[in-house]
Amino acid sequence: MNTGTTPQARLYARVADSTARMVMNRYSTSFTLACRLLARPVRRDVQNIYALVRIADEIVDGAGSGSGAEAARVRACLDEFERDTEAAMISGYSANLVIHAFALTARRVGITTELTRPFFASMRIDLTREAHSGQSLDEYIYGSAEVVGLMCLQAFLLGHSVSIDDRRLLTEGARRLGAAFQKVNFLRDLAQDGEALGRQYIPGLSLERLNEAAKEEVLADIAADLAVAGSTIGMLPSSSRNAVAVAHALFAELAARLERAPVAELAERRIRVPNHTKARLAAVTCYRQTGLLRRAERQPA
Repeated sequence: MNTGTTPQARLYARVADSTARMVMNRYSTSFTLACRLLARPVRRDVQNIYALVRIADEIVDGAGSGSGAEAARVRACLDEFERDTEAAMISGYSANLVIHAFALTARRVGITTELTRPFFASMRIDLTREAHSGQSLDEYIYGSAEVVGLMCLQAFLLGHSVSIDDRRLLTEGARRLGAAFQKVNFLRDLAQDGEALGRQYIPGLSLERLNEAAKEEVLADIAADLAVAGSTIGMLPSSSRNAVAVAHALFAELAARLERAPVAELAERRIRVPNHTKARLAAVTCYRQTGLLRRAERQPA
């Protein structure tokens, strides 16, 4: 889709894209590393998606609430952010650069309110709910993480013909990868979520109740999600395959580090993957993906 009919509109679109890229670069080394492996048009769209969801999360849990704004003001900002996003998806313009970038991507790749509304609903839940049931957690994870995977999938598949069956498998893979990312964050942020935000995402699991058995149960669920997601990576277009494989590998490594860490350590520090390890994992993963592709090409038709 055209990003603008005048030089001024095209310049504004480029500035908006640059703003989204800066948001990703400053907030996430892992996603920035993976995103660099995307083909340039896809990279732009994924950066624009990331920036929108990042800023919405900042309204709820970061700069918005951290600035001392009252709960009512934070809620009003989130509501306004959603309204402006939907309006921009229709009109193709917003005075907010991050929303403008996302709206152009949404119009280009076919993201609709079917995905944005569940996302904002989950963000809104964070303003009111302190503990989840099994059903409410499933709904929260779908809105906060799985739909983001589905938005990215729209960007990955733009311009590619995919069968109904392959689309179904890729959709499941995108949802499960997003869910795995979210569950990893639940586990490593258990102390922050409980002590600073007063939240308990995983039903019955708080910092006080965390033990090795409970931790292993969550990690087994993450492993199942990663396995399903991993089985579909080879079906993605070459323009996005390496990037998704690297993101998958980085979170698998983070899950492995959580498994090795004693539960007492989870209360003391946020488990991370060092940058040099991320770089090594990215290189190894891309090398493996290249080998898998070459072997597939040698297979008889």
